[in-house]
Amino acid sequence: MKQKKSKSHLPLRLNLLFFLIFLLFSLLILQLGVVQILYGQDAQEEINRTDQETSKNPVPRGRMFDRTGELMVDNEPVLAITYTPPKNVQPKDNLEIAKTLVEYIDMTEEEVDSITERDLKDYWIMENHDKAYGRLSAEEEDLDSDEQYQLVLEKIKEEDINNYSDQKLEMIAIFRKLNQASALTPHIIKRGESVTNEEYAIIAENLSKFDGVNVTTDWDRNYLVEDDAFKNFIGSISSTDQGIPNAQLDYFLSHNYSRNDRVGRSGLEEYYELQLSGQKEIREHITDSSGNVLTSELVREGERGKDLVLSVDLELQKRLDKIVGEELTEAIEGDPHENRNMDSAMAIMMEPNTGEILAMSGQTYNRGAQGDEPKLSDESFKVVNNAYQPGSVVKGATVLAGLDSGVISPGEVIRDQTIHLPNGGTFSSYSTLGSLNDIGALRESSNVYMGFIAMRMNGEWSGQYDFRGEGISYSQQAYFDLRNYYSQFGLGVETGIDLPYESTGYEGPNDNPNPGKQMQYAIGQHHSYTTLQLGQYVSTIANDGYRMAPRLVKQMHNPGETAGLGPLYEALEPKVLNKINMDDSYIDRVQEGFRQAFQESGGTGEPYFSDKDYTSAGKSGTAQTEKIVNGENLGDVHNLNLIGYAPHDDPEVAFAVMVPHAGTDTDESPNYKIGERALDAYFEIRDDRASSEESLEEETETESAN
Repeated sequence: MKQKKSKSHLPLRLNLLFFLIFLLFSLLILQLGVVQILYGQDAQEEINRTDQETSKNPVPRGRMFDRTGELMVDNEPVLAITYTPPKNVQPKDNLEIAKTLVEYIDMTEEEVDSITERDLKDYWIMENHDKAYGRLSAEEEDLDSDEQYQLVLEKIKEEDINNYSDQKLEMIAIFRKLNQASALTPHIIKRGESVTNEEYAIIAENLSKFDGVNVTTDWDRNYLVEDDAFKNFIGSISSTDQGIPNAQLDYFLSHNYSRNDRVGRSGLEEYYELQLSGQKEIREHITDSSGNVLTSELVREGERGKDLVLSVDLELQKRLDKIVGEELTEAIEGDPHENRNMDSAMAIMMEPNTGEILAMSGQTYNRGAQGDEPKLSDESFKVVNNAYQPGSVVKGATVLAGLDSGVISPGEVIRDQTIHLPNGGTFSSYSTLGSLNDIGALRESSNVYMGFIAMRMNGEWSGQYDFRGEGISYSQQAYFDLRNYYSQFGLGVETGIDLPYESTGYEGPNDNPNPGKQMQYAIGQHHSYTTLQLGQYVSTIANDGYRMAPRLVKQMHNPGETAGLGPLYEALEPKVLNKINMDDSYIDRVQEGFRQAFQESGGTGEPYFSDKDYTSAGKSGTAQTEKIVNGENLGDVHNLNLIGYAPHDDPEVAFAVMVPHAGTDTDESPNYKIGERALDAYFEIRDDRASSEESLEEETETESAN
């Protein structure tokens, strides 16, 4: 019987294996097809993904000119080394640049001193990462990255960061600057006088070694006025290191500023910041997914800030500074014992019809000056910020309060003699002046006339001069009424000047009101005002009762193509804050009283102003007070003040002078001398310019005729 052959199963298994492989490849191809068809576009877009970034490059600030066109503040070009980081730059990349850059430039001592303890710790962690994080416990390693970093900072020891070499500290200072930069926006590493020509040249030659580092020019504010005249009011700007003050960060960021932008910190630089800062250059950058810039397009050209034309007359400003300084020095050195507490004098000159300020000066006498140190320092900010008791200069407002409230009638005569008060005190003028009407009371500065106005506003109509045996009527409402009259002239309220800060003065305490105190208020005692407020007050009287906002800027101009002014952008119109709410004839009477005070026999200012080519009007004031420093009473003093305007019938200029803390028995009269010389200077400058213009016109006509 034949034996059957056994059949081999190998081909069948191979076929199954090949079929399985075929099936797997088919599935893979199908999957690739699905990916290609359904998600291929997304994948390609991810590869080709681009981002749009915007950079904003600052421009120089606007300039400032005086009212005659003389340049006062400019921008001076300076050398600068900048860093423009790419998008998504890492600290380790900046560190490598800093390590290379420190071999080529020296950082200033100030820049090194600006390194904080946190800067040192951040650098130490970068250089000692494993060691730093090795100090964390097992439990701390489970915290999130931010919490871990804070713990690592706390575990850094003093010896870890206190032994760096000078060059290492300079490198850290550079590293700090690089880390402050925003993506695609130039950031200054070093600028100005600290950049030497050698540093500038060597960086320019080796730019390929520093990604994002460049050499360029920046600008510094250049104050062109001699002796820093008016510098107190021009103000200052922050540095690139200081940038935007924290208190104003949100405000400026909302106006497209960067954190390290220079901004105005005081004075006009601060008040007109948005106009002076200009229009930044804006560029739009397209970057790929790696942060590389593919294209860069200019969206908006940068434009330098607006130029300001100030109301200030620089020639008059210099003259006023000189006058105030000289008369202050003469008063102190001419009567050193009596005027031992005197140390400053302030003055302001302005156009009463527009509120434009022509000049402001505040000078301080330095008794401790030694050797070549100047005896005088410019502290003109005191004109706006320091308040002193004004004395009798407020009597014009007091008379107007009396006329408007009906407690006196125009031309009413009151006899000036000593009033005896219930508490045993007296109230009187500097001498017994006899019978005076309202105009005469201003001419000869009668305290008693003002005292009767105060008593009548209180409801006391007895007309007595002796109250030792009885009381005097008093109404606290009358006190507030008198204050309200004063405030209509700008006394005790904001003047509206275009500066970021001004003092509103100080109203004396009214917690213990009495008629005697009310009478003192009526002659300028107890309450304090600034020189600026007195300037606005007398300007309001000169301007027939219209209170104008004081102005330091007349016009704004777009940047010009030449060194001069460009096209007019905006003319700032005079601003009327209020009209004195009373009959115009009352103001006429006060104007006449002020005229007689300066022009007629018996007038308190007549010896200084009656013989001029111009006719002026005004009022003097002496406030009796005390000088208190750090709680110590240095003794009784007088504030010597003066206000005025000219010409009296068509005022062009008004002025106010305050010289606080004079001796009670001094023979010096710096307030009168400053006022007299200030008006003389104004009219001399005005007439000289008119003469020069006339001569120029004659020369032009002669040339045309030939």
